[in-house]
Amino acid sequence: MEDLDQEQAIPTTISMSNKKKQLLSTAMKRTSEWIFSLEIPSDVTVNVGGASFSLHKFPLVSKCGYIRKLVSKSSDTDLSLIQIPEIPGGAEAFELAAKFCYGVNFEINTENIAMLRCTAEFLEMTEDYVVGNLVGRTEAYLNEVALKSISGAVSVLHSSENFGEIAESIKLVSRCIDAIAYIACKESRFCLSGRSESSTERVIPSSVSHPKPLIDCWAEELTVLRIDVFQRVLYAMMARGFKHHALGPVLMLYAQKSLRDLVRIPSRNIKEMFGKGRKKKEPKQEHEKRVVLETVVSLLPREKNAISVSFLSLLLRAAIYLETMVACRLDLEKRLGLQLSQAVLDDLLIPSYSFTGDTLFDVDTVQRIMMNYLEYEAEGNRHRLGYNGDDEFVSPPPSDVERVGKLMESYLAEIASDRNLTVSKFISLAEVVPEQARITEDGMYRAIDIYLKAHPALSDMERKKACSLMDCQKLSREACAHAAQNDRLPVQTVVQVLYYEQQRLRDVMNGNFIGGESLAFPPSKMNVYTADIHPVVPDELSSLKRENETLKIELVKMKMKLKEIEKPSNTSTIGSPLANTLPSADKLPLPRKSFINSMSKKLGKLYPFVRSEGHTPPKTRTTPAKYRRHSIS
Repeated sequence: MEDLDQEQAIPTTISMSNKKKQLLSTAMKRTSEWIFSLEIPSDVTVNVGGASFSLHKFPLVSKCGYIRKLVSKSSDTDLSLIQIPEIPGGAEAFELAAKFCYGVNFEINTENIAMLRCTAEFLEMTEDYVVGNLVGRTEAYLNEVALKSISGAVSVLHSSENFGEIAESIKLVSRCIDAIAYIACKESRFCLSGRSESSTERVIPSSVSHPKPLIDCWAEELTVLRIDVFQRVLYAMMARGFKHHALGPVLMLYAQKSLRDLVRIPSRNIKEMFGKGRKKKEPKQEHEKRVVLETVVSLLPREKNAISVSFLSLLLRAAIYLETMVACRLDLEKRLGLQLSQAVLDDLLIPSYSFTGDTLFDVDTVQRIMMNYLEYEAEGNRHRLGYNGDDEFVSPPPSDVERVGKLMESYLAEIASDRNLTVSKFISLAEVVPEQARITEDGMYRAIDIYLKAHPALSDMERKKACSLMDCQKLSREACAHAAQNDRLPVQTVVQVLYYEQQRLRDVMNGNFIGGESLAFPPSKMNVYTADIHPVVPDELSSLKRENETLKIELVKMKMKLKEIEKPSNTSTIGSPLANTLPSADKLPLPRKSFINSMSKKLGKLYPFVRSEGHTPPKTRTTPAKYRRHSIS
């Protein structure tokens, strides 16, 4: 019975205490209004952040625990000056708190609620002193208005960034983050309802890879947040089940706004930047951007197609410019390598930001990206190669590899005109492109031709090394015609092109076709111009004959030039090269077999023309030592 009486007495005591506080609050309010209305002279001056406020002790002491303690602890019974040096929000916040103490109406909104809440906490304006004090009023506004929408919660969170520890201590930051995460997951279709989805899924369908229109309404709001707060919001969203790959557009929006001057560099105008030099930013500003970039990269989803290749390329350029950590740059290079088949030429034109006479574009970075692509492709082939349900062997489609091959050939042609590009670097990058990625060698021939034209001072050996990158058997008819008259190519390369073109025409005229493909090519590497050839009609045959005769004459001319180049010292005993070659011109009307045999015997000692397996030039007898001694091969 005694316990029951005690339990009944406790609520009675609490209710009586609340009634007293309410009566006291009403009395204080009336007193404050009376003081304010009668314009009674102030009895205390409060200095806050360089501003002075002439006020009255009674309204302040009645609601501010902080000022009440200062007055009670002061040895001066007539305290007339109060210093408050470090109040959150400064003079503006204290002015609003003073208005609240005097009962003056003012507007509470999402812009000032964080400041008012932190100021009320600092001044100890709690319910312990008066009912409906500033702490209670601000809490009610937060719970009933501000944290009910993403825009309101983001606004409060953004304002809280200025109040540091006190905002964290009253859990204002964490409550805003939880509210944003909860509403975002509730309104988004990218939130997992359960954990049934496989965590090993790595490829995002194209329909899901760009969910930007669905989340723009709130993703744009998050871009105002500081990077560390933004990171906490994303972690909270993922903790509530938001899909990681759906954060890609959010990160893109944030990076575009925070790194506006770095992620919008037009690649085609990069060359204009090199005459002006790199514009150094302030160390503090550059450090902040570096932190933003490294954090954004660490938050990028790992799934393929979650981020566009063009955006990854822009991030990589910014990382190189800001000199971020090596791990950040390598991570972006790996991501680009994973999606290299979706890239275009502009995505690979990454500028070299060193101005010490280095290359115009960052060739080493592109080479590492290509190596990453080959590693992923090799790993993917190991998973894709196998047998289908009918025990038939299945090979991976070559479309991606061929697309990457054409892309790299275009890149080589673009950088070939750079006079600072060494032949060793050009060759090392070209060698990375696999042979199966090159259906024809036209792209490689174009890049080599541009490089030779831009570097006329190359030695014969360097030109030969550059030309050894292409397989002359895989040149198209147009490329062969251009190469036969190209003075920049080494003589051996031109002769090699003519030899294979002659061989190809001979096979065409002899009707050596299998399914419309020439025997000079493997079935998987057939040239475009022979793909649709059917039994030769008379008009086509006569045209081929004329081309064949023209090529024979060109071959003889090249033979004459070659003889003049390696003219031996004992010309008088051997005879004139022209005299030795003229009889060959007389043999043009002879049957094709005699011509090919004679030419093969003369050209056999110059160069191992044929590289394809299963075909070798006609056997020739051993030539005298005096001809081998002066061979240029």
